[in-house]
Order: sequence, then structure tokens, then C-alpha cells
Amino acid sequence: MTPFHLAFPIRDIEETRHFYGELLGCPMGRFTDSWIDFDLFGHQMSGHVRPDAGKAAESGAVDGHSVPIPHFGAVLRMEDWKALAEKLEMTEEKIDWIMKPTLRFEGQPGEQATLFIRDPSGNALEFKGFADLGQVFAS
Repeated sequence: MTPFHLAFPIRDIEETRHFYGELLGCPMGRFTDSWIDFDLFGHQMSGHVRPDAGKAAESGAVDGHSVPIPHFGAVLRMEDWKALAEKLEMTEEKIDWIMKPTLRFEGQPGEQATLFIRDPSGNALEFKGFADLGQVFAS
């Protein structure tokens, strides 16, 4: 699979560098005073400073849960998802949780672990974990 690219609005370069680079562990790429690149689990994410960053997302329903729309994130192998979930739950930093780590579609095709958080600019992120990545598009 080739990397996906997403440009998204941020309030501040330094708080974004800390959140994605230090808290999530994403290697930082190029940056200027108005944008910054990260490697988010193999995908290129570019945060661009915008005055309208942080507007609240709307909600949609998935498996009985209210989830923010829009959101972005990554699909991970279950062991990588568990490591990220544990890191976020154990950190002393304040995490803006939308949905704590949970299991969705249990016992069904596409069973997945998921968690939702907000970055410092208010962007909603979802990280999914699959025991079998072949189930990502299961119906």
C-alpha cells in the first residue's frame, strides 16, 4: 500500500509538534513557521496553521456510539494499537478523550478496537486496531 497524505488545520506549530511528535511518537518531517509534516504510521500528515482550526466536529453514529465527523487517524495491527492505547492511558499528559479504548463489532466481521482523541487544535483522531487486517473492509 502507498502512503496516504492529509493536510489538516492546526493552531500552533509547537503544540502540534509536541502532540504528534512526542506524545504519539510520529517522526517529524519538514516544517516552516506555517506548516509541519509528520509520519503518522507510514502516512504523510501536514499540519497547516489556520485561524479557523479547532472548530467543533459534528457527530455521526457507528455501532451505537456517537463519533465526530470529520476525523482521521490510522488502522493498526492489534499489537501496535494496544501499545498506543496503553501509552495514551498511562501518560501524565492531559488527553482529550472522545472515546476511551473499546472494542466494536465484537464477534462480527470487521471486529475492531478503537479509540478517539482530539489534538490540541481540536482535530478528532481515530485509531483502529485489527487482529486480522484482512477484516478492515469486511461486510
